[in-house]
Amino acid sequence: MNSAKIAVVGSGISGAVCASILARNGVSVTLFESARGPGGRMSQRREVSEDGKELLFDHGAPFFTVSNTEVLGLVQEWESRGLVAEWKENFGSFDCASTKFIDRQQEQVGKRYVGVPGMNSICKALCYDPGVESKFGTSVEKLEWIEDEDSWSLMALDGRNLGHFNGVVASDKNIVSPRFTSVTGRTPPLDLNLVPEMANKLQNIPVHPCFALMLALAQPLSSSIPFKGFSIKNSEVLSWAYCDSSKPGRSADSEQWVLHSTMEYARSIISQTGLQKPSEATLTRVSEELFQALQSTGLVPFEPFYKKAHRWGSAFPATSIAREEKCLWDEKKKLAICGDFCVSSNVEGAIISGMAAASKFKETLSCL
Repeated sequence: MNSAKIAVVGSGISGAVCASILARNGVSVTLFESARGPGGRMSQRREVSEDGKELLFDHGAPFFTVSNTEVLGLVQEWESRGLVAEWKENFGSFDCASTKFIDRQQEQVGKRYVGVPGMNSICKALCYDPGVESKFGTSVEKLEWIEDEDSWSLMALDGRNLGHFNGVVASDKNIVSPRFTSVTGRTPPLDLNLVPEMANKLQNIPVHPCFALMLALAQPLSSSIPFKGFSIKNSEVLSWAYCDSSKPGRSADSEQWVLHSTMEYARSIISQTGLQKPSEATLTRVSEELFQALQSTGLVPFEPFYKKAHRWGSAFPATSIAREEKCLWDEKKKLAICGDFCVSSNVEGAIISGMAAASKFKETLSCL
């Protein structure tokens, strides 16, 4: 397209999709991610049991569905690359009040897709598509607009100059919203005074917190649980459970489950401990309470050989700030803000937003 250089901050599915599309259109893309690897809420957690066994968990988004035609086209391409497969298992619902399962297969939820061999496989592949230079373990401390150059300067947390760019894609809400300063302890890298027309929408993006519990069991639960994924009703503590090891491409060495807490339970813990990174003592307490809640259903008659909790403090947005536009866009400064918080709080919404951000740049750069 031209010699434009674009920085993408954040390697979740929205940023990864945007970076990949731009690179395919001849744009030079540098992607920055503070974590060691890509994925965001689609990341995969690697754990090691006491006996040295490697355990891999999709502890964020368990799967995704697709209804948008353009997204389906992308997913079919990923499927042909071996990055995605359909999770063909039965799902249901468990009512804690009646202690009974309810078959929900009649509901038209569509195909459930998962990354192979992990949910992060999609982002990992996109972040290394030709034309995308990915820099993991790099926290962006400041996004500075250079008015007389019509460009952006990015600075790292350690003070390094990360370079000058013709445009920026911010796909991580922590980059743009002051709502998360209590979590990171830092001022958001993007000064909202630079984008006053966006400021109101970005000022306070509400989120639903959640705790995830990762379990590994030596024996299968098929005798007591007829589904590989089920929602949990009438529980103050648990909202979801799914058998992670039943997904395509996963190891069958042990049966692994992931539980998600209710939003109310997560908020009660955060109100007691604060928004800062939870201590090991807090996570141990949470893991015990979540597992006890599962045990109280009578579905798990034995102890797991591994259990560990993880907190998602800001991963699940509670609003959509750009439902019609699909992303926020400042044409003068060539700044796009995308993510699931723009469209809808699911994987498909994040993909749609990333595609919209890429489209804005394609339209603008083709005119230069």
